[in-house]
Amino acid sequence: MIQVQVEKISFYPPSKGYAILLKEAIGERFLPVIVGSFEAQSIALALEEVQMPRPMTHDLFCTFLDDLSVEVSEVVISELLEGTFYSKINLVSQMGTTDIDARPSDAIAIALRVGAPIYASESVMEEASVQEVAEQPASPITAASSQDDTSQQAPAKYLKRLQEQLDRAVTEENYEKAAEIRDKIKKAQTETS
Repeated sequence: MIQVQVEKISFYPPSKGYAILLKEAIGERFLPVIVGSFEAQSIALALEEVQMPRPMTHDLFCTFLDDLSVEVSEVVISELLEGTFYSKINLVSQMGTTDIDARPSDAIAIALRVGAPIYASESVMEEASVQEVAEQPASPITAASSQDDTSQQAPAKYLKRLQEQLDRAVTEENYEKAAEIRDKIKKAQTETS
């Protein structure tokens, strides 16, 4: 098994979904897994450690596991059959160990929430991995907003405005927008420190 980690999430125009790019921990291969927008948002929220006012489906599942004293020991993307990835979540409890079948998107979202390692089988990596990931051109919105008005405003005022936008996006459950704003906040904090 090869340990992988979520490198980034990119919009995938052909399916109008998202590509979760898993990079092997030791090595240069990427495993792109196409997921729906809900799953991509859930994974993005877990990556960004955004706390929602109400539990989302994956949060609810993790709460069930915790309340039942069941631990997620690992997630494995085990097979690729006819273009479909298959994965398993390994659960450990007082009653023993068991693997449950899961969609990779759900397994990744849960693993990120509980801090469990994510693995891919060597056969999956050999069949579906890529060596390089082409950068997507910035969307007009991203390109325009990257200039924003940081140069005209004091950094503290800019960060406060971004935080207000983030709070509003979370309240409106616009998680994709919330993840974008969170990235802007991190970038601004890095530039000002």
